[in-house]
Amino acid sequence: MTMRFEDPAADFVPAVQRVFGAEPRVLDGSRAVLVGDVKLQLEAGERELWLIETKGPLEHRLAMVEVELDIEAAVREAKEKLRDVQ
Repeated sequence: MTMRFEDPAADFVPAVQRVFGAEPRVLDGSRAVLVGDVKLQLEAGERELWLIETKGPLEHRLAMVEVELDIEAAVREAKEKLRDVQ
């Protein structure tokens, strides 16, 4: 019997790089990345992707995207939401 474990967060950093077209700065053990002045952070067992605006020491949560099966689809939706709030 072969056991297989899936970790949707394992593809998070490469997915951000593909969608945003830039090398993100990895924070917090690959569960959060910084793209410009916006942090994308996985929370709630990798089921929520938060867009957090960072201005100096302060953070402001802009939006949340539910992560279902495809982390890259969630990152694409986050990029669209980011365009709407800026």
